[in-house]
Amino acid sequence: MSTIRNILIGAALVLAPLSSACAQAFPDKTVTIVNPFTAGSVSDLLARVLAEKLSAKWKQTVLVDNKPGIAGTIYAAKAAPDGYTLISTSNGHTILSALNKDLPFDPIKGFSGITQIASVPVVMIVTPELPPKNLKELIALAKEKPGTLNFTSAGLASSNYIAGELFKQTAGVDIVHVPFRGTPEQLTSIMRGDSQLSLAFLGNAVPFITSGKVRALAIASAKRNPALPDVPTFAEAGMPQYQYDSWFGIMAPAGTPAPVLKKIHNDIAEIIKLPDVQTRWQRIGAVAVVSNTPAEFDTVIRADADRYGKLLRAAGIMPK
Repeated sequence: MSTIRNILIGAALVLAPLSSACAQAFPDKTVTIVNPFTAGSVSDLLARVLAEKLSAKWKQTVLVDNKPGIAGTIYAAKAAPDGYTLISTSNGHTILSALNKDLPFDPIKGFSGITQIASVPVVMIVTPELPPKNLKELIALAKEKPGTLNFTSAGLASSNYIAGELFKQTAGVDIVHVPFRGTPEQLTSIMRGDSQLSLAFLGNAVPFITSGKVRALAIASAKRNPALPDVPTFAEAGMPQYQYDSWFGIMAPAGTPAPVLKKIHNDIAEIIKLPDVQTRWQRIGAVAVVSNTPAEFDTVIRADADRYGKLLRAAGIMPK
């Protein structure tokens, strides 16, 4: 046994400097950031800012490859674990296995967290034709006419799907989920009056709220947002128990060397602190997340998978 142990220790001592050298040389070719959402989505916009800055920092091309839906995540999961294929995703990633049976990968064990990059508040918006003028009136209408109102999302496993499901259970209402291909499509549906409400991302929703194309009832944040000073928080609107953090982050296929993960993390952390990046984040309603290490991000991912798994089981969407 001691001989085997000595061999393993010796191998580790040999591989350690090789792994470190690999990280120092990284990257020496094109890096691809897979975005499993449509162009123009929050995940896409965040990824493109990072791609631009990382390209300049690394002196290598960094591309954003939009592959909407589960196919994009599968593509990233099956990529070589070398740091050259990353994925820009949201907390919706944590419920993929709950919503998709017989996946060819494990969404939690199949990826390594690199870092969270932003948190984006969601805003309860409704079509202007809907009678309720505040959150209490909306909940009262939903309870008066169960199953007649619907909420949109950018698809199953999207952040605003989780936000909507959480609202259903917290408010105790029966509203129907209508998934769309992406963020632009779901907002268009609300504006046309085809759908009634959505927990939409702040940056996407602000232009339509200020133009009167949709009406905002509450924002899921600790305090009012300067972009929407007249929109109350959920607590102010009478629903303090509704709390939701919609985060976005960068991951890599499981097995990517720790030194490579650390290098990507450190470089992204530096980029997020740049004043112009902070400004661009603010334009889309994003709050920067910094100093979130790979290990800390992995902890967040596992905790959310457990939390939202319980949420979906309570909703009857996955077995108890």
